[in-house]
Amino acid sequence: MRKDFSRLPGEHIVTWLLRCWDNGANSLELEDREARQLGSLSREGGIDTVIRKKTQALSLWRRLLSGMRERYPLSEDVVCHPSKWTTMERGIQYLRELAVRKMIYHDLDNAQLPTDPDEIQCTRPMWRKFVQSAPLTHANSLAVMEWKGEEGPMVNEVAARLQQYEESLSSPLISAVEKLSWKVQQENVILSTCIGQHLSY
Repeated sequence: MRKDFSRLPGEHIVTWLLRCWDNGANSLELEDREARQLGSLSREGGIDTVIRKKTQALSLWRRLLSGMRERYPLSEDVVCHPSKWTTMERGIQYLRELAVRKMIYHDLDNAQLPTDPDEIQCTRPMWRKFVQSAPLTHANSLAVMEWKGEEGPMVNEVAARLQQYEESLSSPLISAVEKLSWKVQQENVILSTCIGQHLSY
């Protein structure tokens, strides 16, 4: 069990939390004695202490979120990867990490709030961060995506739209345009080489 939930060396803390969710941390109910036997999961003493000290039976997921919130009381202290993602799969993971970060600061006792990062509302600030992390080839198209109504969609709905967007990019027309663009670039290289050789004579 520890290998599924232990943070890897160098692993970003929010990436680790999302991996714990994906590995079933929410369905793993732990009594305090069982939690104490886990040892160090987060590689941060403050978080591990909180995970172990809760006396009531709680899911590992809730213990992890409580530990994070106690260790990092201000949301500004928890930063998601600011670097550009290069594949849509990685982009969707980044969006899910933003949802996990938001969950850390939810009221964990409020049963009305989702426990699943994929059911978190994708707010405009989250979307802005996502678009800013997108490669230039996608950023303009993603920036004009609109929400219907005042409330943003859930993260899983946005992920589905992003997958549709990616599939539309692999359509025959897009593929043909990319091939044509590549051919034009190649011809420009050949042409500039010929002109350069001609001028050198």
